[in-house]
Amino acid sequence: MKSQQSGFTLVEIAIVLVIIGLLLGGILKGQELINSAKVKNLANDFRIIPTYIYGYQDKFKSIPGDDSLVASTHLAGTSPVGVLATTPSGKQGNGVIDGNWNSTTPTDESYLFWQHVRLANLAAGPTDPNAADYVPKNALGGDVGISSAALAQLQIAGMNGSYQICSKGILG
Repeated sequence: MKSQQSGFTLVEIAIVLVIIGLLLGGILKGQELINSAKVKNLANDFRIIPTYIYGYQDKFKSIPGDDSLVASTHLAGTSPVGVLATTPSGKQGNGVIDGNWNSTTPTDESYLFWQHVRLANLAAGPTDPNAADYVPKNALGGDVGISSAALAQLQIAGMNGSYQICSKGILG
């Protein structure tokens, strides 16, 4: 008697393996595209902040956060909650964004920076410093902030420039 063997041929197995390989390749390529988009969004998060500074300077001849005339002249009539919370008078208008990049103190210029650029219609977001989403987030959900690179408050040793833009939650 002749017995028949049942099973897959080499050609059938090869076709299945090719299909599995194509599916895995597509998934990996899709993951690569997602990661690339996140990196581009992170770069944009850092690139847009100097635009806020330059736009505010063009409009008001002052630095956002450091503007001594924000409540009385430049952004009068907007009157959101907290607009009158300003830094001590000795630090206003000195050309330096005082405070740590991740400050949560309402009188720090680095914290008021976001309110000023939003009231000037340069950036979107809440103008109330007490709002839960007041501090902007990067593409990965970490806080974004800015501070002047003055020696007294240098955030990153050895880094040159007028301002330091920092962020939390960026994976290696």
